[in-house]
Amino acid sequence: MSSAATGYKASATLPLRAEIRRQATRRRTHLALGFMVLLPLIIMLAFEFGGEDDDGNGGGSFASLVDLATSGGLNFALFSIFVSASFLLVVVVALFSGDTVASEASWGSLRYLLAIPVPRARLLAVKLVVALAYSLTALVTLAGTALLVGTLRYGWHPLGSTVAAEIPAGEGVLRLLAILAYLAVTLLGVSGLAFLLSVATDAALGAVGGAVLLWILSSILDQITALGDLRNFLPTHFSDAWLGLLSTPMQTDDVVKGAISAVCYATLFWSIAFYRFTRKDVTS
Repeated sequence: MSSAATGYKASATLPLRAEIRRQATRRRTHLALGFMVLLPLIIMLAFEFGGEDDDGNGGGSFASLVDLATSGGLNFALFSIFVSASFLLVVVVALFSGDTVASEASWGSLRYLLAIPVPRARLLAVKLVVALAYSLTALVTLAGTALLVGTLRYGWHPLGSTVAAEIPAGEGVLRLLAILAYLAVTLLGVSGLAFLLSVATDAALGAVGGAVLLWILSSILDQITALGDLRNFLPTHFSDAWLGLLSTPMQTDDVVKGAISAVCYATLFWSIAFYRFTRKDVTS
């Protein structure tokens, strides 16, 4: 005979829509998504009022990317993604995933959620799904805003590249979507790490900051060629593999390896997080 109260359904506790609404009211959600809209505008203003390069050397390869950025909406969106992928998007994803459980613990509300009662596994699953949804929203918001304002200012032109010939606008949209899909997958590793730290600590800032610092550390180690093939196992080793999607023909070998690596790391981190949380004493 079941000991559960009449009418109680574990699957009905903490519905997704309720958690989505809760997170939508958070100031950090407003700031993160707001900055995704603001960043392309800041970049455009920098292009408009930055003036010409007076150094005479053109700034090298980065200057060529800037020239491409002002040659069409697709190129502007691509540039915005390029300057955001290695750090800003990592911070935003770490914020959504690292703050979700640790903040509840720091406020002292986590034990009350479990006392409703919400099963621990369901609590984590709902919070993880919502964190991933907001992370994806941030990525799409950045790209969509950049594409919109870039097209309005610079027009609709083929997608340029420093490693290949121009790509027709229609195909360029598909390439841009493929790049966004790859970034969404690779950022799962950041999400998994931040989520694990969020479960392991009651300090949201520690979970978010720890995930970002460890990700930066991995990037630094990836630059040390003395590590040889060991670098292939670092979670950040294939972070820039999306650049191969701009070549003609597309280079997808590293893209596939990067996607597999990210999914494996994310699955590992999430599994440890669930294992730890379902067995720990929650006193906050």
